[in-house]
Amino acid sequence: MVSVKSSFINRPFYLFYLAVFVLLVFTSCSSGKKLTARQQKINKIINTSRTFVGTPYRYGGTSQRGMDCSGLLLISFKSANISLPRSAKEQSKIGKAVRMQQLRPGDLVFFATKKRRRKVSHAGLVTEIKGKQSIKFIHASSSRGVVEDNLYSNYYQKAFVKARRLVF
Repeated sequence: MVSVKSSFINRPFYLFYLAVFVLLVFTSCSSGKKLTARQQKINKIINTSRTFVGTPYRYGGTSQRGMDCSGLLLISFKSANISLPRSAKEQSKIGKAVRMQQLRPGDLVFFATKKRRRKVSHAGLVTEIKGKQSIKFIHASSSRGVVEDNLYSNYYQKAFVKARRLVF
């Protein structure tokens, strides 16, 4: 049993630790790192691309009425004042090469989804890294429209050709 006298002796220490804890919590929340200009642009690009989720696929499309994979990237990057070429093949030639293990949100991923195995025919945008085996990317699927998928699914692992990071 704790006596009344001993609880008063420990009270200043308790109050001190409580004050330090509260100070740490509030200063870490309010002084969080400011986003770099690059990160702000990446967030804008990803957020713009996500507004198109559910949009049906349309070859050559660049609107809510219908969109293809390279059109999705074109419009999403345009929202951050970054110009991209129109086709997935041309988009796959810009920026710097990135290994799959080095992917970050905002990176472009390219696939060969047609019969010609290594020829780029599809593109997507990395949106989220959830772990070693879970990298989310958004793209316009010809069968499902604009969706987010896991890059590590069997289909996309087999079709993966390369990834690029734009320098801006």
